Amino acid sequence: MDSIKARLIKAAVAILEKAYAPYSNHPVGAALLANDGNIYVGCNVENAAYPLGQCAESTAISSMILGGGHAIKHLVVVGPSEQLCTPCGGCRQKIREFTGVTGVPVSICDNHGNIMLETDSADLLPNSFGPENAERAKAILGAKIK
Repeated sequence: MDSIKARLIKAAVAILEKAYAPYSNHPVGAALLANDGNIYVGCNVENAAYPLGQCAESTAISSMILGGGHAIKHLVVVGPSEQLCTPCGGCRQKIREFTGVTGVPVSICDNHGNIMLETDSADLLPNSFGPENAERAKAILGAKIK
């Protein structure tokens, strides 16, 4: 395994312990390598008003933006057990925002850091809607408004 992927897995497993998941008892950790060469981590943070919680992938992306990164180069997600824990639909869209049409590697691991699934972000959200679609829509709508 390459050293970057090993570092990402180690970081995601470590951050799993920081998750705040008192309602689901389903802690999740995520680590990503950004275009600036830094590794950013995130964990899920639940809320009693359930939809207001934050997923691990989302908090890792927020950390990346706060740290100055602008694109994901590799993402690792670690679930709380030996069951497959892939990103939710909302996170898949957030991941897509920062990975582009062609996608980037995504590694899904169990709570011990064993890789359970190797995929890429394009396969997680096929036929996705991204920034380039929004720009085209804006251009079309702008032309119709005049």
